[in-house]
Amino acid sequence: MGAPPSPAADRALSRPARRPLAALAALVALVAAGTTALLDIRPPAPRPTDAATDAFSAGRAYAHVQQVASRPHVAGSPANDEVRAHLETVLRGLGLQTEVQDTVAEEAGQLSGAAGGATLARVRNVVARLPGTASTGTVFLVAHYDAVQTGPGGNDDGAGVGTILEVARALTDGPAPRNDIVFVLTDAEEACLCGASAFATEHPLAAGKGVVLNLEARGRTGPVIMFETSPRNAALVDVFGRAAPHPVGTSFAVEVYRALPNDTDFTAFLDADFVGLNSAYLDGGAIYHTPLDTPESMDRASLQHHGDNTLGLAREFGTVDLGDLRAGHDATYFPVPGGLVRYPGTLVLPLALLALVAVVALGWLARRRGRVTTGRLAAGFALGLVPIVVAPVGAQLLWTAITALRPGYAELLDPYRPTLYRLAVLALAAAVLFTWYALTRRRVGPAALAVGGLGWLALLGVLLAVLVPGGAYLATLPALAGALAGLVAVATRRDGPVPVVAVTLGAAVAVIVLLPTVVLLFPALGMGMGGVAALFAVLLGLAALPVVDLLHPEAGGQRGMVALRARRLGALPAGAAALATVVLAGTGFAVDRFDAAHPVPTHLMYALDADTATARWLSHESTPQPWTGEYVDGPVRIADEFPGIGAEELLAGPAQAAALPAPRLEVLADTGTADERTLRLRLTPQRPVRLTTLHVDTSTATVRSAAVAGRPVPVEVRDGRWGFGVVFHAPPPEGIEITLTVAPKAPQVAFRAMDASDGLDAVPGFRPRPPDVGVAGSHSSEMLAVARTYPL
Repeated sequence: MGAPPSPAADRALSRPARRPLAALAALVALVAAGTTALLDIRPPAPRPTDAATDAFSAGRAYAHVQQVASRPHVAGSPANDEVRAHLETVLRGLGLQTEVQDTVAEEAGQLSGAAGGATLARVRNVVARLPGTASTGTVFLVAHYDAVQTGPGGNDDGAGVGTILEVARALTDGPAPRNDIVFVLTDAEEACLCGASAFATEHPLAAGKGVVLNLEARGRTGPVIMFETSPRNAALVDVFGRAAPHPVGTSFAVEVYRALPNDTDFTAFLDADFVGLNSAYLDGGAIYHTPLDTPESMDRASLQHHGDNTLGLAREFGTVDLGDLRAGHDATYFPVPGGLVRYPGTLVLPLALLALVAVVALGWLARRRGRVTTGRLAAGFALGLVPIVVAPVGAQLLWTAITALRPGYAELLDPYRPTLYRLAVLALAAAVLFTWYALTRRRVGPAALAVGGLGWLALLGVLLAVLVPGGAYLATLPALAGALAGLVAVATRRDGPVPVVAVTLGAAVAVIVLLPTVVLLFPALGMGMGGVAALFAVLLGLAALPVVDLLHPEAGGQRGMVALRARRLGALPAGAAALATVVLAGTGFAVDRFDAAHPVPTHLMYALDADTATARWLSHESTPQPWTGEYVDGPVRIADEFPGIGAEELLAGPAQAAALPAPRLEVLADTGTADERTLRLRLTPQRPVRLTTLHVDTSTATVRSAAVAGRPVPVEVRDGRWGFGVVFHAPPPEGIEITLTVAPKAPQVAFRAMDASDGLDAVPGFRPRPPDVGVAGSHSSEMLAVARTYPL
């Protein structure tokens, strides 16, 4: 680079006469913009029980949550029967046509993964209908009323159930809608999405399809985010933007969720070609699927947010013509103060290219006006990649170090009290950006770095427009606004107020677009992926570099003590941010300790082999907590003994054998020839269980076809001894009938039958957890499995 540039060789985009005052005014403006943007996505205040009858009341809905989530109620349990009875009573009391869909259904999505074949459940969905006056289609309001075995489901999905019951009351209390509205409270969502699958594919009310509003929760607080849509969502998003009183949702979230291996009931409806929207609140994920997911844990403001939006959308979809909600494209959309910005997906690539052209034009004009040289423009662009890479990597390393010091975090979606950790990640991103800027500013120049930063934003915008169109706005709009602001600043007097106002407005656009995304990414992805939030925080910083520059002395020309003082002043923001990172992370580590109210999560299972009368303790924990370490030691694979649990490596330890009966397998019929046998079997649990499984030893027979409870199921064979299997959730006491057509490879066909209940208190050798030791939010936590081999 040579010597530092002279004042005439490289100038900032703005150089106000009163630099400190300009910096203060710009910062105040950006803080105001950011505060307004964040306040706009807050949940609304909860309404009390005596709110107007035509409005949604979180107080009234919460009474249903308390009833539904008074205790754990896994699908098929007596507790779940009581919840279902309450739902029927409430809906019938509203005068709605109510029924229970009692059937067997197959899994939607790919949740279980253990069967190596088919996953099914007996489900009992509660379905109620509010007829329309001149229906053009049907609006389906969907939530699941079952819960995981480890918790009462106060939020997941007591929030959705309570919301639907209160919305049903408000709708029946007002004028009849134009379109039919059907309330679908599904069963066995946690097990396999089987209730939603049964309704979407088999129920007569679903035959005409329609628009689905699915309600979920994956935490205890925070704004309700509309995070998933059906494809070609422009018409749906338009309704969401104008009818939801508090529309929080982004097309970027839809793109991210579509790429993740996650499923909700909405998956079953999408598979059946419905259109619709999926919404949930996500913050406070530490309690997800744990005993702490109680009604008392719920933030009623989040419940109010769910209800306000659902009621507004139900009324709007209940009025409009539902004949064509499949637009030809996906919309780009995101929240701004006062509403939801949305524009057609067809504009995504043109806008991205326009932003790139605008940044190139800014570089050309800055060079023509003597603000930069070609070499420094190239250097500014090349160096702009440094914070984009370093900040997210640093954030991931920070969390890796914290998790190494506190391994219990590995079993949580997020810490119990994550705020200080989140602020530490943002401080780290700021420290990286400010340090990079302080080190490169004098040699490269503020104008070159500003143009280079916008160049990366524009380039990312084009890349996202091609690969992830719904997320392109996050880079394109800040780049376009920054480039236009830069053009104004370069084209006017650099020492007047116009350049400062222009670059501040450009940065404000970046703040409004990016800051809510940064904040929402933390609960959506958890601290384990905090680097993603750090990346977007750095992009925000790059868009705001002309304002960041106001925090530094003028660049270029200083010598001696003046230059030294300027460098020291320039290092202050970086030093303050680095200190804040250390203080915030350290304070977060000290504050977020595990205790009785915030227990360390532990995972433990018990598995009994009835053939050998031997038992094992099992755990999914990678680094066992001290309490878990009392039961397990070395890693094992148990696929040969307990194929219904899965093929992954677990920690195991010896356990006392309990006096528990294995499931019984009976041959009801055995027909065919030596080359092909058709076996009609009955698998019957001998104790109350949550699920039962049956696997075939594929070294003794090739499975050609299979049916469970009279339903044909696909034959998919996995590696290992027990290559084909069936998992059945919520089995009835009389058992389930399974019909297999096999080609024998040996004189006897071997089967492995397993069932599983929940709760380890009665198992010999089990010692109750101390108050500060909790249960991990897993579908296999506290599982008690018994397996036996049957040669037939």
